Amino acid sequence: MEISYSTAGTSYASSAASGDRPVKVLPLVHPSPLASPAPSTPFFGLWYSSVRGMSGIEWMELFLPCIRWIRTYKCREYLQADLMAGVTVGIMLVPQAMSYAKLAGLHPIYGLYSSFVPIFVYSIFGSSRQLAIGPVALVSLLVSNVLGKIVDSSNELYTELAILLAFMVGVLETLMGLFRLGWLLRFISHSVISGFTTASAIVIALSQAKYFLGYNIEGSSKIIPLISSIIAGASDFKWPPFLMGFFILGILLLMKELGKTRKNLRFLRAAGPITSVILGTSFVKIFHPFSISVVGDVPRGLPKFSVPREFEHAKSLIPTAVLITGVAIMESVGIAKALAAKHGYELDSNQELFGLGVANICGSFFCSYPTTGSFSRSAVNHESGARTGLSGITMGIIMGCALLFMTPLFRDIPQCALAAIVVSAVMGLVEHKEAFFLWRVDKRDFFLWIITCITTLIFGIEIGVLIGVAFSLAFVIHESANPHVAELGRLPGTTVYRNILQYPEAYTYNGIVVVRVDAPIYFANTSYIKERLREYELDTSGTIKRGPDVERIHFVIIEMSPVTYVDSSAIQTLKELHQEYKSRGIQIIIANPNREVHLSLFNSGLLDIIGKEWCFVRVHDAVQVCLQRVQKRHGVVPNISERPARNKFAFLQSLWKQEEENSNSDTEPLLSQKECYCTMCV
Repeated sequence: MEISYSTAGTSYASSAASGDRPVKVLPLVHPSPLASPAPSTPFFGLWYSSVRGMSGIEWMELFLPCIRWIRTYKCREYLQADLMAGVTVGIMLVPQAMSYAKLAGLHPIYGLYSSFVPIFVYSIFGSSRQLAIGPVALVSLLVSNVLGKIVDSSNELYTELAILLAFMVGVLETLMGLFRLGWLLRFISHSVISGFTTASAIVIALSQAKYFLGYNIEGSSKIIPLISSIIAGASDFKWPPFLMGFFILGILLLMKELGKTRKNLRFLRAAGPITSVILGTSFVKIFHPFSISVVGDVPRGLPKFSVPREFEHAKSLIPTAVLITGVAIMESVGIAKALAAKHGYELDSNQELFGLGVANICGSFFCSYPTTGSFSRSAVNHESGARTGLSGITMGIIMGCALLFMTPLFRDIPQCALAAIVVSAVMGLVEHKEAFFLWRVDKRDFFLWIITCITTLIFGIEIGVLIGVAFSLAFVIHESANPHVAELGRLPGTTVYRNILQYPEAYTYNGIVVVRVDAPIYFANTSYIKERLREYELDTSGTIKRGPDVERIHFVIIEMSPVTYVDSSAIQTLKELHQEYKSRGIQIIIANPNREVHLSLFNSGLLDIIGKEWCFVRVHDAVQVCLQRVQKRHGVVPNISERPARNKFAFLQSLWKQEEENSNSDTEPLLSQKECYCTMCV
C-alpha cells in the first residue's frame, strides 16, 4: 500500500509492503481554485506609476536631457576638453557635410544647413553626450536613390522633397520615442544591417567615380547599371581629376590610419578632410585646371525659417522615410549606447529616438535634409575628449561661423576632393571582416549577410533590405517554431540533470525519459515538441543506462523551468499527449513549472487530468518516485544490508554515511548501496 505523509515541509513517499526506504520529495504547492494569473499592468499604467513620484527636476530632465549634464558640469575638468573636441569635429564636419550633400544630389550648402540647427537641437533634447549628428553617407544615398526616381536633382522640387523627407523622418522618430517602439528594430538581425551597409558602401563609392573619371555616369543604387555606365563612358576619361582625386584619397587614408594606430597623431584623423580641401583648393587657385570641376558659388548666411512644402508627395516618400528612420536609429542608437557605456552613464534608447526626431523636425524648418549620428565623427569626438553636449554646441558654432564668413572660400573646392572624402569615409563601412567572423561563428548569419549584400547590390537598396529583413524574420519564426528540446541525464555524484549531448558522462535510468523544452510552448511549436517527445520515447540508445533492466518507457518527465508561457494550443496538445501515453501505459510528469505556467495548467484542468501527484518541484524528485514505481513493477527490491568491504571502499562508505546523515535519502535514488558502489566505481 502506498503511504504519503509530510514532515517539516518535506513529503516522504514510501512503500510499506516492499520495505523500500522513504523518498524525500519537496512538495509542490498548487494554487487555490480561485487563483488567477497576476494581472498585467498596461503600458500607460506602468508609465503613470513611474512618473507619479517624479520631482520637478526629474520632469525637466525627462524632456530636456541636457539638464542632466548641465547640473553636474565641472568647468575646470570638462570645459577645455569639450571645446577642443567641438572645434576638432567641427573642422572635420564642414567638408564632410558638403560632400554628403553632393552624394544626396543636393547643393553643398544644404549639407552645411543640415549640420547647423539639428546639432543645437540635439544637444538639448538628445541623451547622448558624445554623439555627433549631421549628414551621413548612408542616409544621403537613400535620399538620392528615392528622390532621383521622382524628379531631376537640378529641379527645385528635389530640394523641397529632401526637406520634407527630413520632417517625415523626424515625426517617425519622435513617435517611436514617445510610444517606446524602439524594440521593433530588434527583429532586424545585425547580419542584415552589416550586409546592407557593406553593399551600400560599395554603391556609394562607385557613384562617386564620376568625379574621379571626369565624366557623368548613370545615377543608380544598383551595381550593374553603375558599372555599365562607367564602362560605356570610358572614352571621355580625363587624367587631371583622376590623379588629383586619388592623390587626395591616398592622403586621407594615410592620415586616417596614422590617427588610428598612433595615439600622439590622433588629430590627423580629424584633420584629414580639411587638409584635403585645402590642398585641392590651393591647387585649383594656382593652376586653374579646366578639366577639374569645382563646387561653385555657395550662398553666405544662416538658413532662413521656412515650413516644409510639397506634402502631396508625402505618400510616395513614406517607405523611404521608414527605411531611413530604421537605418538612422540603428546607427545612432548603437553608437550612442557604446559611448554611454564607455563614459559610465545610462542612455534611454527611446529618449534618444525622441531627441533625433526633434532635431530632424526642427532642422526641416531650416532647410535641412535627414540627419543622424555619424560613426566616424562620434569616434573622433570621443577620442578628442568630449565629456558633455557642450562639444556639440561648439560644433554648431563652428558651422555657423563657416556659413557666415567662410562660404566664399568654398567656391574653388574641387569636386574630386569632396568625392575622395566620401570614399574614404565609406571604406570603413565595408565589413568584410564581419563576414569572415560570421562564417566561423554562425553559418546562418553568414548566409543572411551574403543574401542581403548581394540582393542590395543587384536589386537596389529597398529590395535588398526587404529581402534581408524577410529572411531574418523567417529565421526568427523558424527558431520559435522549432525550439531546442533536450534529453537530460544525471551528472554522476549529484542530483543535477543536464543535456546528455553536452555532458556525455551524464546517465539516464531505464524506463524513464527526462526532457527539457527550452522555449515557450504555443500553437506554432506544439507539433514539433510532440514529435521530439515521441523520438525520445522510441530512441533510448546512445546513453549510459542505470536502474532495473526494463524493455520500454514507463515515465516521461517534462522539465518546464525554461518554459515561460503556454497557450491554449499547448495545453490541448499536452492533454492529447497524456491520453496517447496513457493508452500505452506511460505516465507524463510535469517538473518545475514557473508560476504563470503552473496557473495556466491548473486553471485549464490539465493537472487534474494528469494527476497533481505527478507534478514536482525538482526533476530529481520526479526521478526518485518514478524509479521506485519501476522497481516495484518489476519486482526489484533493494538490498540495504549488503555493503562492500570497509577496507576496500572506505572513502565511498564515508561519503555514503555523510549523505545519509545530511539528507536521510539516497543520492542514487532507490538503488541498493551495493549497486550504488558498483556504479560509482565503473
